[in-house]
Amino acid sequence: MRFSMTTALAGTLALAVGFAGPVLADIRIGATVSETGPASFLGDPEAKTLKLLVDEINAAGGVLGEKIELVIYDDGGDPNKARTFATRLVEDDEVTAVIGGTTTGTSMAIIPVAEDAEIPFISLAGAIEIIDPVKPFTFKTPHTDRMACAKIFDDMKKKGYTKVGMISGSDGFGASMHKQCLAIVGEYGIEVIADETYGPNDADMTPQLTNIKNTAGIQAILNPGFGQGPAIVTRNYAQLAVGLPLYQSHGVASNGFIDLAGASAAEGIRLPGTALLVADLLPENDPQRAVVAAYKKSYETATGKPVSTFGGYAHDALRILVDAINRAGKADPAAIREAIEGTKGLVGTTGTVTMAEDDHLGLDLTAFRMLEIHDGGWKIVD
Repeated sequence: MRFSMTTALAGTLALAVGFAGPVLADIRIGATVSETGPASFLGDPEAKTLKLLVDEINAAGGVLGEKIELVIYDDGGDPNKARTFATRLVEDDEVTAVIGGTTTGTSMAIIPVAEDAEIPFISLAGAIEIIDPVKPFTFKTPHTDRMACAKIFDDMKKKGYTKVGMISGSDGFGASMHKQCLAIVGEYGIEVIADETYGPNDADMTPQLTNIKNTAGIQAILNPGFGQGPAIVTRNYAQLAVGLPLYQSHGVASNGFIDLAGASAAEGIRLPGTALLVADLLPENDPQRAVVAAYKKSYETATGKPVSTFGGYAHDALRILVDAINRAGKADPAAIREAIEGTKGLVGTTGTVTMAEDDHLGLDLTAFRMLEIHDGGWKIVD
């Protein structure tokens, strides 16, 4: 069965964006995202998506005969602020669930608050540590960094690469993906023979890339990272004329990355991404086509900006929550938690979600598409 944003959400849940004055609402949903700050290219489309869906759903009806209020805060990518806002959402705003945690750092700060309060939390960040080990009330929508490593190494193996270099960000996401990639790279018959890092505020990665370029036998380079770092790596890589295949992570799977790095410098880069980035290229029988097409049209019409993978994470989180409340039959946090864990076959922008007691993500590698940047856009290569 195909879903569109309207058919999947209309008549299911009504949301109203939180604002200063008192709001009559029976169910309250919280969110803390990085709408501003260094991770704003991730958090801004997430915030816009939640507000967009709020307006559409609120105009369409409600869930279980009740209205819902969305209370949303901007943590600016600061884990301390994220923890503070999560505490406020739980203690002062008395929400029944929380969506957010744009980055790994902010998500990890929110988790203990949500777990202690026994409030369902759906993270929008990538690191596997968010859901491994499984925590009762914590879920997430993006693929894990370990899955991204597997998708990349599978592509490298198909191309016959056996010796590669890595240049990783030292932030929470980069460090986690670096660790996960090293843990599984041997399974693909690949050896990392050069391993460099850079800081989140570094403005030039030429020395690290030079070291990798000068390492004998290097066949390809992988950059686990997100934010501005990978864009700088890409520009420096082009300036040095490294001449090796460059792979990026799913953490930069957006048109914004191409704009930041420059289409010329980014040409030929491969990375694992979602169906949302290539909505127009999906075959008619792809189960995600209707979902991503509807969201893409709605978002771009409302905002005048290109849709992004990261907004898709928020889209899917809200859909999962909506579906869970509807199936639970009541807006009780414990009941919602049980229903989220029981999600089966929910088609989203990131993939088809089927969760379980030991799987609070519900996606496998088929949810990833291997993409290549071509002429300032995207093409599917796997």
